[in-house]
Amino acid sequence: MKVIYHTDFHQVYSHDPASAPGRIETVVKVLADRVTFVTALAADRDDIAAVHTPGHIKDVEREGVYDIAALAAGGAIQAAEIGLKEPCFALIRPPGHHASAGSAWGFCYFNNMAIALEKMKREHRIDRAFLLDFDLHFGDGNVNILGGKGYVTIFNPSYSDRKAYVKSVREYLFSEKADIIGVSAGFDNHVADWGGLLATEDYREMGSMVREASLKNSGGCFAILEGGYNHQVLGGNVLAFIEGMETL
Repeated sequence: MKVIYHTDFHQVYSHDPASAPGRIETVVKVLADRVTFVTALAADRDDIAAVHTPGHIKDVEREGVYDIAALAAGGAIQAAEIGLKEPCFALIRPPGHHASAGSAWGFCYFNNMAIALEKMKREHRIDRAFLLDFDLHFGDGNVNILGGKGYVTIFNPSYSDRKAYVKSVREYLFSEKADIIGVSAGFDNHVADWGGLLATEDYREMGSMVREASLKNSGGCFAILEGGYNHQVLGGNVLAFIEGMETL
């Protein structure tokens, strides 16, 4: 599988857990012999401005993180473009699902998923999209930007029982017709991470569901990294999800 990545994502651009040193490197080490890395390219300013207000963009510039945030957004766009033809994963940071049109929090700056899907829609590459956000934390930015658009169905599973959690993902994935399935893939709900709920095999199963649903729709699928902060298990969880997405 193709994985969008850039060594600039190794940068420690802030003091939050998403930017912690070694976080991206540990995933790269696990994936090294299993995937084809594709170099990320920064998003055009016009693509970012199609989603975010001028004031918010200026705030990100003032924080000195515009370049790395634009690179993450560009990686998400590339993953969506490739995802129309074959499954793709974007190993990017900063994350984005807490970034709304005019503000951001939770380690996010630009909404990578929204920028990617809006570009696909604007260029008439898709008519409908399904957004699965299985990060531990509710993707309020995704909902703020995409929730009222009419062409995106968004599902944020929230269950304290892992079997019910995974079952709900299957039910929602197969309940909607979509040209592309985008996944805000946060791995912080793992049993060894902040959420303490999901097992590694659950990510593999959800990856397989995403691929199966996309094939049923005769559409595409892609995923982008959001959360996941235990460096000891993050790489294995990402690999498990990718292996699921590769399932035919």
